[in-house]
Amino acid sequence: MMSRCGLLTLNKEPVPLKAIEVEVEVKDHVATVTSTLHYDNKEDKAIEAIFVFPLPSHAAVCHFSAKIGQTEIVADVKEKQEAREEYDDALSSGQQAFLLEESDQSPDVFSLRVGSLPPGESASIRLEYVTELAVEADGALRFCLPVVLNPRYQPQGSEVCSVQVTSVPASQVPYSLTFSARLSSPRQVSKVDSKCSLEPLQYLNKEQTQAVVKLAAEHTFDRDIELLIYYKDAHQPAVVVEAGKASAEPGTLMGDAAVMLSVYPEFPQEVMSSLATRGEFVFLLDRSGSMQGARIDSARVTLLLLLKSLPMGCYFNIYSFGSSFEHIFPNSMEYSEKTMEKALTIVKEIKANLGGTEILKPLQHIYSQPCIPSQPRQLFVFTDGEVGNTKEVTSLVKKNSSSHRCFSFGIGEGASTALINGLAKEGGGHAQFITGADRMQAKVMQSLQFALQPAVDDISVTWDLPKGVSVTHLSPPLTAIFQGQRSLIYAQLTGQSSEETDGCVTVKYSLAGNPFQNKLGFAFQPTEDTGLTIHRLGARTLIRCLEAEKDEEVKKKVVDVSVQSGVSSSFTAFIAINKANREAIQGPLLHRRVPGACVPKAYRGVPMACGAPPMMSQDIYACAYPLGALCDYSFQNDEDVVSALGPPTKRKGLGDFFKMKKQSTGAKSRTPSSPVYTSMGSDSKGMATNSYPTSSIVQHIAVQPPPDPLLQLVSLQKASGYWELNPPLAAALDKTSKQVEQPKPAKVDGNVWATVLALVWLHGFKSDVQVEWQLLARKAALWLLAQNAPCITECVVAANSLLGCNVQKDTLGL
Repeated sequence: MMSRCGLLTLNKEPVPLKAIEVEVEVKDHVATVTSTLHYDNKEDKAIEAIFVFPLPSHAAVCHFSAKIGQTEIVADVKEKQEAREEYDDALSSGQQAFLLEESDQSPDVFSLRVGSLPPGESASIRLEYVTELAVEADGALRFCLPVVLNPRYQPQGSEVCSVQVTSVPASQVPYSLTFSARLSSPRQVSKVDSKCSLEPLQYLNKEQTQAVVKLAAEHTFDRDIELLIYYKDAHQPAVVVEAGKASAEPGTLMGDAAVMLSVYPEFPQEVMSSLATRGEFVFLLDRSGSMQGARIDSARVTLLLLLKSLPMGCYFNIYSFGSSFEHIFPNSMEYSEKTMEKALTIVKEIKANLGGTEILKPLQHIYSQPCIPSQPRQLFVFTDGEVGNTKEVTSLVKKNSSSHRCFSFGIGEGASTALINGLAKEGGGHAQFITGADRMQAKVMQSLQFALQPAVDDISVTWDLPKGVSVTHLSPPLTAIFQGQRSLIYAQLTGQSSEETDGCVTVKYSLAGNPFQNKLGFAFQPTEDTGLTIHRLGARTLIRCLEAEKDEEVKKKVVDVSVQSGVSSSFTAFIAINKANREAIQGPLLHRRVPGACVPKAYRGVPMACGAPPMMSQDIYACAYPLGALCDYSFQNDEDVVSALGPPTKRKGLGDFFKMKKQSTGAKSRTPSSPVYTSMGSDSKGMATNSYPTSSIVQHIAVQPPPDPLLQLVSLQKASGYWELNPPLAAALDKTSKQVEQPKPAKVDGNVWATVLALVWLHGFKSDVQVEWQLLARKAALWLLAQNAPCITECVVAANSLLGCNVQKDTLGL
């Protein structure tokens, strides 16, 4: 009997995948990713290895090959069922075969099958894809290599069976991963940030337009590999023309030239300064078990900021979902002090205790509600994206896209890019991903600013091209563009011109009722050495548009485009067969599933995707997450909370006092006599339970994160925008009541003085996170202007003196 040593699965089976090498070529805002997977069969029988892994949902997979010894086999793209049959036939006849296919339900999950790998033999699999980089709130370009794939929740009663995901904790992934990236741009590469440990950035030329970055150590699989790339003056409109494939027939997608238009609008300041004051804002929050811990805590804080930043006169409602769903109001209510406070009271008590991830039903309920006249509906969805019915969900959003805009937020490692990007794309909104130590608040507030921007209507794109050249759009029509965000349009250019060498493209739109247009000229000189990147991204865009249509003729067109371009789709697969003369492999194959990394969760009591294996034992999860609500603080109201918290250096963050329960007036805080944290096992609701000793809780309290005085100040603001002059405000400013009241000009109302103090403090001490509070500060400034209060200049001077700041009155919007 063979001795099973070396790399093993949790079932003590040898793992044939030994190492993954990833090389990335980033050119401006497009990346080409090449992954090489090294397999080695150390068993005494032939094996079939199966590996399920994540890729970005918008990636265009364009190359798949296998190398066995000195023989390289390049895969062909074929209709999916045909490819599967060829693979099975090859294995049945003793040949080697390799199959790569996209999940039917989610375009961000792929499965790779390595068939008939004989004993003692090695194989290297090469996979290549191209992808666009998203623009972050601070202007960075975000590249993400997903390595975490969490099991997807399969809704009860769903007939669609998701791909099986075999996962282990990050620390137990039985293969290595190395990563390097080469960056090049017409502009200077300013810096590269990452949550992973990186070697110092190495510049390759004196202009610093080319650079190389590598992981400082072998990746530990506890997070996706993310690069935030900063270029100098990066975001400019641009047009790139790419020559077609020389061997392809003219008039076809790959034979003609392709063009990529990058739209990066800068709207007039006078228009942008008048943010919308109307709208119906619906917040949909995931409260499934996988949202436990820091995720739900951060979501509570984010909802606080959102509720404080909404404009008076709008309407709002908050839904939450798990296996069932709830809503705060029967239907959306007008925003006021009363409705805001009621919502905040409920938000403080929400927990990740609703079971699975049934997002379809709450969406159906939201869409069933009639829209409010003159109040455009804006939907904000917060989820960790672990669902198995992605296409059902995005199809529903698309069906209702004419009645709303959808802004989506993927929370945590392994969030489904297909779901998050799909919600925003089909809903004409914007997608954001929050991972690691990211502040959810900054990204959500940026999206709220997008939602409050004046609506852009009647968008059109027209091309002025040389005589004899025509254009065919590969991208769907633009339905939404936002200040500070890039939109990409792909098109096919058919024909040639021997005379003119220049072209022009014009983007026209209506903003706040006024017509605008942006013209961009470009040289009609195709770039030769691009590796057909633009063609492949254009093909991917066209394929995704066509896949949404449920029609056999359209399916045939998808297959045709996929085969012609060599870009994968949900209807096709890559198939490679080693047809070299060799001895057929005899006997049945041993099946080996290569485990991927998942982020451990304190909750797994939900049905997973069809065929998903049992998850790991309880002891693996015992210390997977920071402990949650450990102390039972008790206060009557928020003012007691802020008073009791004391100076900022001694306070807990707002996320902590969201967990505090009410008791008698005047109570400060108490240490619980027998604190208990529950995490695994099973209670009556299917939640995981397990008790932990007081000693571990005490250790956790000792390393609480530092407090956030910003959120403590924000929690005191009233719905109309002002602050009250009271002890809680003084405590939030780290002052006594006497220190705050004494400098107040005699003729000035207390609330006016308090509001000026709050604004000066925000601008003086929190300018680095201005995106999080600028909307509520704007509301405060408008409230002050409406009071027509005397001595505002005197108030600003006195506030600067008290707080030790130097903030100008104009800076405050006054």
